Amino acid sequence: MMERVNTNMGGATAALDYDAELMLRVKDGDGASFAQLLEKHRSPVVHFLYRMVQQQAVAEELAQEVFLRVYRSRGTYEPTAKFTTWLFRIATHLALNALRDGRNERNQERLDERSDDMPALQVEDRRPSVEQAMVHQATLDEVRRAVAALPGKQRAAVLMHKYREMEYTQIAKVLNCSESAVKSLLFRAYETLRARLAHMA
Repeated sequence: MMERVNTNMGGATAALDYDAELMLRVKDGDGASFAQLLEKHRSPVVHFLYRMVQQQAVAEELAQEVFLRVYRSRGTYEPTAKFTTWLFRIATHLALNALRDGRNERNQERLDERSDDMPALQVEDRRPSVEQAMVHQATLDEVRRAVAALPGKQRAAVLMHKYREMEYTQIAKVLNCSESAVKSLLFRAYETLRARLAHMA
């Protein structure tokens, strides 16, 4: 059983989230703790990156770089924010750079591709008819295309807000902007999506 770890920040003792505790253990040379973080967060990070860049191979490559950066930063790591905020800040930065560099080949996008790291968004309690399944899949594909067409920062904000269920404060820390800027990004993004998907209402 791991002990709870506290850290003194600004003269006040603050309890850390468990991921931050693990990262502090990594900082102290505990490789097993890094393995735990990797096992826990690799799939969500790959999923997020895939929705950002729309290419599985690029998402896998970027995820590897994310965790490489996490490991390389272990010596200077300080738990000034939630671990996931720091993690997704790295992932978002790399994804936006990849989009700017054109590393994702959108014209080769395959929306029907799925990997073990990509859990389905829908949970089917009842087996639908073939027609229902086809309509449902077509709807998901259209929504994915609409999200993928958003500008990089808007796309990142939507993915964190809608699929990761992050609060405005956490998204603001990830994107290094104010909460009002996040709300503005999301407002513009959702207005764009509403217009593009209006025919599905």
